[in-house]
Amino acid sequence: MKPTSINQAWNGAEKCGHCPIRHLVLFADLQQDDFNQLHEPIHDLEIAAGNAIYKEKEDAQFVYTIRSGMVKLVRYLPNGSYRIVRLLQLGDLAGIESLSGSTYLHHAITLQDTSVCRIPVKDIEQLNFNTPNLYKQLTARWQKVQSDADIWLAELTVGHAKKRVANLLLYLSHYQSGQYFYLPGREDIGAIVAISTETASRTIAEFKRLGYLFTTHQGASINTEKLEQIQ
Repeated sequence: MKPTSINQAWNGAEKCGHCPIRHLVLFADLQQDDFNQLHEPIHDLEIAAGNAIYKEKEDAQFVYTIRSGMVKLVRYLPNGSYRIVRLLQLGDLAGIESLSGSTYLHHAITLQDTSVCRIPVKDIEQLNFNTPNLYKQLTARWQKVQSDADIWLAELTVGHAKKRVANLLLYLSHYQSGQYFYLPGREDIGAIVAISTETASRTIAEFKRLGYLFTTHQGASINTEKLEQIQ
C-alpha cells in the first residue's frame, strides 16, 4: 500500500471516542473500558484516487473503515479483464475477510481521494474475545456483505444492459448522502454490471440525452422515476 500520507497514529480511545462518524463504524458500540484494550495504533490514512489500499492474496493484517470517498473491490480475470464485486462507501469495512485469518480476496482500489482508518486485526480479535460490545457491529458488517452480494447478483448483473446500468445508478444514488453522487468511469461501470465499456458508454450517453442522468462538476444526479420504469 502506498498512501499519499499518514496523518497521524492516534490513541484508539481518544480518537474513536470523538469520531464524527462513530455511529456508522465498527467501533460504534464500544465503551471507554473497551477502548482501553487497544494495544496497536490505529492509523488515519489519506489515499489518493487510483491507489490500492491492499491487494489480492496479501496477508490480511488490517481492516479498514471508510471515512470518506469510495473504494472498489476488484477481481482480475485470467484474460486480463477485471470485475468489480463491491463498492465501499462511508462507514463500510474493507478487508473484513481478514477476521477469518485469510489473505485478502480482492484488490481494494480507491475511486476517489479516500480517508480510511486502518485497524489491526489483533485488536479486533482481542476486543471480540473480551467484550460483547463488538459482536453486534461485526454481525452487521457480515450481513451487509451478504446483502450487497445479493444486490450484485440479482440487480446489477441480470437483464439487458440498460436495466443493469439503471439499477446501478439507482443503487449509487440511494447509498450516497446529498443530491449528487460519484459516478464511476465507463470502464468501471462495465466491470460492475458485466457489460463492455462501449455498451456502458452508449447507455450513459443515452440516459443523459433522455434526461435520466445529469452530471456536473459536483457529481451525478438522476431522474429516479424514469430509471425505475426501465424494464
